[in-house]
Amino acid sequence: MSLVWIVGLCGIALVVVRISRWWYRWSNPKFNGKLPPGSMGFPIIGETFGYFKPHGFYEIAPFLKKKMLRYGPLFRTNILGVRTVVSTDMDVNMDILRHGNEYFSLSYPDCLTKTLGKDSLFFKTGNIHKHIKHISMRLLGSENLKRKIIKDMDRVTQEHLSLKANQERFDVKDAVSRLITSHLTSKLISNLKPDTQLKLMESFNSFSFDWFRTCFTLSAVRCLYNTVWASREGLKLVKDVYMMRKTSREKYDDFLDTALEELEKEGSLMNEDMIVTLIFTLCCVTQDTTSNATCMAVKFVSENPKVLAELKREHEAILASREDKEGGVTWEEYRHKMTFTSMVINESLRLNNLAPMMFRKVVKDVEIKGYTIPAGWIVMVIPSVVHFNPEIYEDPFQFNPWRWEGKELRSGSKTFMVFGAGLRQCAGSEFARLQISIFLHHLVTTYDFSLSKDCEVIRVPGALFPKGIFMNISKCSK
Repeated sequence: MSLVWIVGLCGIALVVVRISRWWYRWSNPKFNGKLPPGSMGFPIIGETFGYFKPHGFYEIAPFLKKKMLRYGPLFRTNILGVRTVVSTDMDVNMDILRHGNEYFSLSYPDCLTKTLGKDSLFFKTGNIHKHIKHISMRLLGSENLKRKIIKDMDRVTQEHLSLKANQERFDVKDAVSRLITSHLTSKLISNLKPDTQLKLMESFNSFSFDWFRTCFTLSAVRCLYNTVWASREGLKLVKDVYMMRKTSREKYDDFLDTALEELEKEGSLMNEDMIVTLIFTLCCVTQDTTSNATCMAVKFVSENPKVLAELKREHEAILASREDKEGGVTWEEYRHKMTFTSMVINESLRLNNLAPMMFRKVVKDVEIKGYTIPAGWIVMVIPSVVHFNPEIYEDPFQFNPWRWEGKELRSGSKTFMVFGAGLRQCAGSEFARLQISIFLHHLVTTYDFSLSKDCEVIRVPGALFPKGIFMNISKCSK
């Protein structure tokens, strides 16, 4: 054998040894404590593709089932290039989410941070997050919903459904997104010029988390491009309006006025960029998540005649007892006369799982269930596994609103985390419930409707309608 061959084989052997050692270190992270069991997948990409692989709507993700069967409810992996511990244990989940203590801090993948902006409400922690959430609740909290939003929400919902009835067939998600931005934009920033308001609303409507729900598919690239474009254009529009309002000092009794007042307070934790990003984020995220939740509620109701009949009974009783027959849904009706509607919404949210995973970064080494998770790792909380646990919910993949009868319908718990938990509970949860309730009210009392036969829903891992969700609708023949 020639010297060249010997040198070549030695070189190849050296490369193989180096790669093997690198792979071993990747698969077995060096740490003094006892790590949770698990596997790290391929170097760099880890097990990202396995986690985001599309699967049936009425099942727990095969990736999670396989891991839980082998390692239990707490296991390590690598997703999106980050060393991660996945928790499907309800007690661990609640402890992590409820107690934003010295061991955990909020953290999201870079792809989400760059899309929403570093000043988004989602990425703030500690006192700044509390302050921003307090301001946000002045728009989305119960008092403002009752005082300023419900009337316009009801009117716009009626108008949009009436227009869609003339089309016969329409995309439910797009319709709900547009009706939300129609009534919410003016509450955020009023007195906009018509062309400016139209551009801003288009930016809000173009924003979607579908690109994240469909990670690593061709459609995700186009969706991500549209979302990034919408963010860039929308933030610029909001910033321009903000600067004009700040200069003019004019008052319009909208959310921008509220934010400016907070900025001018002594010792305020806010700055201009945070205000601009907050206004844009509130409308974008509210329309995207609420429209998704509304779609799922409509889907379940249309597929269950018994549920539809009970909904009709409840809402027709509301119409019959309403003194002002021309009036819309009132706060009193929403909070005290829509019990079954709330049960339908809870059951729909449980099956939907708007937030299929939540991220926290380990600030310093922490012990959980006999394992130590090193500082710098990410803990990914998975509430959906708890929502589909047959020991908690009988026939968990069965849509059964009656399972909520006699139970608390608005607060979360360790077995029901559809809007998060603790300090990080979603600021827009009551807004979403109200919008779904009003949409269902007018849908079931005024229209005959059915979903298109090609309506398909999958998980990736969030719920997604790959072909859209189209509804056929017509006025009831009374």
